[in-house]
Amino acid sequence: MVFLPIIIGIVLLVLLVAVVKLDTFISFVLVCLLVGVTGGLTMGESMDAIEAGIGNTLSSLVLILGFGAMLGKLVAASGAADKITNSLVDAFGIKNIQIALIITGFIVGIPMFYTVGFVILVPLVIAIASTTKLPLLYVGLPMLASLSVTHGFLPPHPAPTAIADIYGADLGLTLLYGIIAGIPAILVAKYLLSGVMKRIQPTPLKEFIVERDDRFAVPPMSTSITIALLPVILIGGASILNIFIPNNSIISAVGNPSIAMLLSVLGAIYFLGIRTGRSIKEVMKTLSESIAAIAGVLLIIAGAGAFKQIMIATEISGQIGQLLGSLGLSPLLLAWLIAALIRVCVGSATVAGLTAASIIMPVVGSSDVSPELLVLATGAGSITLSHINDGGFWLFKEYFNVSIKETLMSWTLMETSVSIVGLLVVLLLSLIV
Repeated sequence: MVFLPIIIGIVLLVLLVAVVKLDTFISFVLVCLLVGVTGGLTMGESMDAIEAGIGNTLSSLVLILGFGAMLGKLVAASGAADKITNSLVDAFGIKNIQIALIITGFIVGIPMFYTVGFVILVPLVIAIASTTKLPLLYVGLPMLASLSVTHGFLPPHPAPTAIADIYGADLGLTLLYGIIAGIPAILVAKYLLSGVMKRIQPTPLKEFIVERDDRFAVPPMSTSITIALLPVILIGGASILNIFIPNNSIISAVGNPSIAMLLSVLGAIYFLGIRTGRSIKEVMKTLSESIAAIAGVLLIIAGAGAFKQIMIATEISGQIGQLLGSLGLSPLLLAWLIAALIRVCVGSATVAGLTAASIIMPVVGSSDVSPELLVLATGAGSITLSHINDGGFWLFKEYFNVSIKETLMSWTLMETSVSIVGLLVVLLLSLIV
């Protein structure tokens, strides 16, 4: 059976990561070797393909992910995230507190990794709920839905950025379509879960209420929000300008994701670092800490790149593309289903999205589907049905101090609703794009 190696490989990956609890990168390498050898390659050829896949994947992503980690860390450490949250809450008032925090989650979530955004914003949510006497999940869950959308749909987050690279999608268009798909997904989660959010009454642990460092000045709101959104402004703005002013080298350069992220980090170093009273040495220490935090993410992405290259080298990917094309299902729906299945089995949204992209990749060339929408469909599938094998599930449970049942009723339901609505909007967009 021609597809037996890949089936065995995926099952083994699930077992190694979810059951054996082996490191994800090591699991990817072992699975790649197995798929390569059973697919007709020698051990040496398999290792050559693994090295090529890692190199090709990381060569285009290290700059974006590294700069993204730096920017997110500076936004958090400078107090800019706090400033954005507090200013929006003041502007919207208690009545519209959910909308204020949804916007906060969206703004802060774009330059930050999900866990960083969660850890930074949840203590603020706890403080706001305590002050306003509103139910904690009523205040916090819509914001977490917003963070999930940025994590699953929007570059420069690792998974959507890497998936866009696999599909050859334009990052600027992916970002724009992702915002269009993400807003309805967040709002549906907000209204769908309104009853649950008021019914569950968590009592968060005091250990998770973070004390802020007040030694340095906090940047003003205008600076905070501009720097946090600068990658979006540069990448998205360049994509729009390219429609009206095509083939302009300056616009293309500014819209290049790596250059846009570099410019954003340089702006953050000055406006969120030096201008707030920090020495250049202190700012550089903050940046070093941010890089250390993404090492694991880079290795997971590297493993997925190796998996993709093994499929190409064994010619399995081409045969899978032919089979999927003959099924008659929409590639968008297939991408969502495969990513969702892997997510349920493995738990990691990043692993689910990248593995699904490696499998779906052959369809891109033989279909007229928008690669940007394919990125979003894959990303939507990768965040569905978070349960006990997902680190985010336990992060939510412990911070909000709720039971597993209550976590399933709130967190899992929120993630799944965002995923399904995101897919539906992507399918609607496919009729236009």
